[in-house]
Amino acid sequence: MRKSLIFILAGMILSAAFASASSVTTEEIVRIGLQPLEEGTEIVDFELQDLSGAIRRLSDFNGKVVFLNFWATWCGPCRIEMPSMERLYQRLKAKGLEIVAVNLQEDRKSVQRFVDEYDLSFPVLLDTTGRIGATYGARSIPTTYIVDRDGFVIAGTIGTREWDTEDYVRFFEKLLAD
Repeated sequence: MRKSLIFILAGMILSAAFASASSVTTEEIVRIGLQPLEEGTEIVDFELQDLSGAIRRLSDFNGKVVFLNFWATWCGPCRIEMPSMERLYQRLKAKGLEIVAVNLQEDRKSVQRFVDEYDLSFPVLLDTTGRIGATYGARSIPTTYIVDRDGFVIAGTIGTREWDTEDYVRFFEKLLAD
């Protein structure tokens, strides 16, 4: 039976029996500094407005590898990692990588200024109530989850990363090749 993602990242289940339709292994996930999730951890779908006011659902990205990031404009580590997220997105979006950045509890105008300042082109969604962030256990930010093409959360992490390093690019390329 498949499990739903309703637990906190800090309580992630590391599983030696991790398996996915993906060819990415638990060892590869750990080697690049992410935490693997137990086999069968499904995404929890949600709908939020994007910066243009359109309603977007996480399920809109089915069939893609999704980099799901929870963040805020006031978060120093978030500011540090956003440029590397944009570079990763530009490098791999044509291969099926989608970055979905969920801003936590900030107004549209502040978020739009941030997006413009950093010249971000990936989808940014507004979790104005914090409900989705809470569902995903985003108690510290940035919090990131990696979802495979089959809709299973295979890994996650808390804290900033330089996402466009060769190790991460190779990881995502392998995941995208599946």
